[in-house]
Amino acid sequence: MLRSAYWPFFLLLSSMCLVVLLIGRLRIPPFIALIIAALFVGLLTPDLPLLTGQTWLNTALELPLVEFGTMAGKIAWVIALAAVIGVAMLESGGAQRIVHDLLRYLGEGKAAFALLLCGFILSIPVFFDTVFFLLIPLGIALARKTGKDYLWYVLAIGGGAVINHSIVPPTPGPLIMAETLGLDLGFVILTGLVAGLIPSAMVWTIGRRINRRMPLPVRTDVGVDNLVLVLPGLLPSLTPIFLPVVLIGSSSMITLVSDTIPPWVVFLGNKNIAMGLGAFAAVVLLAKGRGLGREALWQRVSKPLEVAGVIILITGAGGAYGAMIGHTGIGQLIGMLAERFHIHYIPLAWLLAAMFKTAQGSGTVAMIASSSIMLGMLHTGPPLTFHPVYLFLAMGFGSVFISWMNDSAFWVVSRMSGFSEKETLKTWTFLLALIGLIGLLQVMLAAWLFPMQ
Repeated sequence: MLRSAYWPFFLLLSSMCLVVLLIGRLRIPPFIALIIAALFVGLLTPDLPLLTGQTWLNTALELPLVEFGTMAGKIAWVIALAAVIGVAMLESGGAQRIVHDLLRYLGEGKAAFALLLCGFILSIPVFFDTVFFLLIPLGIALARKTGKDYLWYVLAIGGGAVINHSIVPPTPGPLIMAETLGLDLGFVILTGLVAGLIPSAMVWTIGRRINRRMPLPVRTDVGVDNLVLVLPGLLPSLTPIFLPVVLIGSSSMITLVSDTIPPWVVFLGNKNIAMGLGAFAAVVLLAKGRGLGREALWQRVSKPLEVAGVIILITGAGGAYGAMIGHTGIGQLIGMLAERFHIHYIPLAWLLAAMFKTAQGSGTVAMIASSSIMLGMLHTGPPLTFHPVYLFLAMGFGSVFISWMNDSAFWVVSRMSGFSEKETLKTWTFLLALIGLIGLLQVMLAAWLFPMQ
């Protein structure tokens, strides 16, 4: 049975069920659950690539941890720096300055658009739940002042943040997908930002219609007492976000249009250097804004590194699980079936990510696992007729699809907004399902019009 042609499918489905059981039912921490799933897959895969000097059994036990180390080594530094940037911007008041100025320039009548834009911008270096925690008090304050549109504000904040969280590095899922598929990080960042524009516009439009059909009152006591009173300037506030994006993106654009690249461009455009400079700008902003000495400053900086450590463990374990799924040969099998039944790779990539997301709740795990499967298909299947960045985008939008009770973002939105579970399903879950589908259609159309081969 282990040699059956369809054994990889059994391993995929059974390991998914195992992850859902361990995380969803037994409440085992995701890091441990994903490592257990990776070991489970290894012990049931007969044709693992043997490690040097190791037996098959030792390889089945050691290879998941080797893959964990490989993935963690690729993403640990960038994720740690992104965590520093995010927390430094929050504590310095830089994030609040961006929000404050956008609301002031756009006016109260365009508050939903301003909140959407804030979520879209801040989610580049800041994780989704942190962006939501920052912006929801402003949405509540605006709704109390105007007496209307509270649901629209909530959906604008969450929708804008979740899109970039799913398709723009350096957030963990997109970062790992880019590394797995071997894509240039700067090109992926620029492509993700462009690809997020139409879905973000749809968040604004769909959110307004849901709000008209189902207006919800403010029922939560979340306030704005935690806001920094003295805010830094707008340019220093934007620098930690846009400096890495500009450096990495410029290097990628020069690479595309020129055969000779100055060494200093390569150096500054390296993701580790660019993110390091962004983190330095964020730390300087924090030190000046709060008047912190050296000891107090590094105590503040050490806190986000603790959070980043947990994220690195989870994403590294997800990478190990995804890599072990890849070793089963599932990619080759799906590629063969896709070719036989003429299934397009883009909707297939989207479906894999959506299936993983719906089953176990984590968009990051969904992106990691689906990208590993697609990589196996690319190695053995027919050549692509479009740039692989479209597979990246398809999986990112697939990981947005169906946010329900097993998704931590579902509970963040529900509890912080004061919505019941039923109300959150009818609004937040419905919105993200539509955005996932809109993203898929957009990617398929773009791949047809601009294959970039």
